[in-house]
Amino acid sequence: MNVPSDLLYSSDHEWIRLSGTTARIGITDYAQDALGDVVFVQAPTTGTTVSTGQSMSEVESTKSVSDIYAPVDGVVSAVNGALDSNPELLNTDPYGEGWICEIEMSSNSIAHLLDAAGYSALIGA
Repeated sequence: MNVPSDLLYSSDHEWIRLSGTTARIGITDYAQDALGDVVFVQAPTTGTTVSTGQSMSEVESTKSVSDIYAPVDGVVSAVNGALDSNPELLNTDPYGEGWICEIEMSSNSIAHLLDAAGYSALIGA
């Protein structure tokens, strides 16, 4: 499993790339592999306030429908419109073009997130 060292991770298998107070969110390689072929992504709506642990999105695959949980508190500031026509980007490029949304964080509380080593231990990689 690919677990980039420059990202943070939630125990719900989302990755977080911080840029100041903006957090770009996606699902991990482990999550996309477990889901199988992604066929639809319901992205959150820009302007929606989210809380850590709250369901903010859904990913539908050939195997199941899975909730995507907000890994931080804040307001959704951008969504990846490319997923509307290319949901498979979550499978082919989960850490790049397959991002789901960006959240403008309302607090700097990231202590609950895992680094790459912690996430690798969680998934047994």
